[in-house]
Amino acid sequence: MDDAKPAGATHRVDPKLLEILVCPLSKGPLRYDADRQELVSEKAKLAYPIRDGIPIMLVDEARSLDA
Repeated sequence: MDDAKPAGATHRVDPKLLEILVCPLSKGPLRYDADRQELVSEKAKLAYPIRDGIPIMLVDEARSLDA
């Protein structure tokens, strides 16, 4: 059985994971943006990428929302 996702397929984030994850900078809540595959911290104005279904919770990897 092939579990490969077609190009452009999006991964879903487990709602239970979203309940426990917080922004590493602000310690505030995160909002899941399915279209961009990011976890967004409104408080820190950062968006953390999700790669292959895994949130990359490193400030150095986050995209600034001000840009």
